[in-house]
Amino acid sequence: MKPKVIVISGPTASGKTALSIELAKKIDGEIISSDSMQIYKEMNIGTAKVTEEEACGIKHYLVDCISPDKRYTVSDFKNDAEKAIEEILAKGKTPIVVGGTGLYVNSLIYGIEYQYMELDEQYRNELMEKAEDLQELEKLWNKANEIDPQAMQKISKNDKKRIIRVLEIYKATGKNKTEQEILSRQKEIKYDYKLFVVTIDREKLYDKINRRVDIMIQQGLEKEVKEIITKYPKLPTAMQSIGYKEVVEYFDGTLTRNEMIDKIKQETRRYAKRQLTWFRKNKEAIWLDSEKGLQENIKIILEEL
Repeated sequence: MKPKVIVISGPTASGKTALSIELAKKIDGEIISSDSMQIYKEMNIGTAKVTEEEACGIKHYLVDCISPDKRYTVSDFKNDAEKAIEEILAKGKTPIVVGGTGLYVNSLIYGIEYQYMELDEQYRNELMEKAEDLQELEKLWNKANEIDPQAMQKISKNDKKRIIRVLEIYKATGKNKTEQEILSRQKEIKYDYKLFVVTIDREKLYDKINRRVDIMIQQGLEKEVKEIITKYPKLPTAMQSIGYKEVVEYFDGTLTRNEMIDKIKQETRRYAKRQLTWFRKNKEAIWLDSEKGLQENIKIILEEL
């Protein structure tokens, strides 16, 4: 029998962190983050990284362990997450994977492996520069759609990061992302993954997102971004994430401070919508309504297990 691994995902600000910590306390579990930004050191406020107080003594893996000027891939995550799962199982504890990065989650539960890519920095920089212009971004999406129409069904026309990723994979490997996934899924999955997706009424979710952004600003998001870009003069890839790139635009004079705050809220709401769309395509996901409360959702998880 394969070891069971619990996966808790869903949109940003839906309550995944609190649920996972309460569950871990109840079943003697440890948590592996599947959030593509919480992996980075020094990026604490803008990623809503779990604090020591919030963690309640529950060990978290893949949080705060990579320098923000380093590139961290889906392949890196899959390797590191599986090592963490083995470490947790060896202790006789239950692994709980928590986070809203759909690509990271899928790499685990479907065993998707992306072959090693020799990164072409020049090509990537060219794509990133083009992606700043809306008309050029649409052209990049169309190009990616010609290469991999199946993958692009799940990628919106303003999702710069994932559009660029599709183009990079094809240039580096000669195979599109979908072809790689089909080949990798022929391998046996190591663990028995159970995917739970936390959902919440859209208006309530958007209200929580808006309030979370206000709190980030109060906590010093601008100071955090300034310290990072001062320490790493070559603007790191991590600064392209929501909440960071908008502050950089404010520093550059592209946005006013109020426009920056509004744009972070808007982009985060859009991201949450994309996350929900992504997970709705998974027919095996078990949906949890955050309105039911932590204890009721923990009961549902335990019953499913």
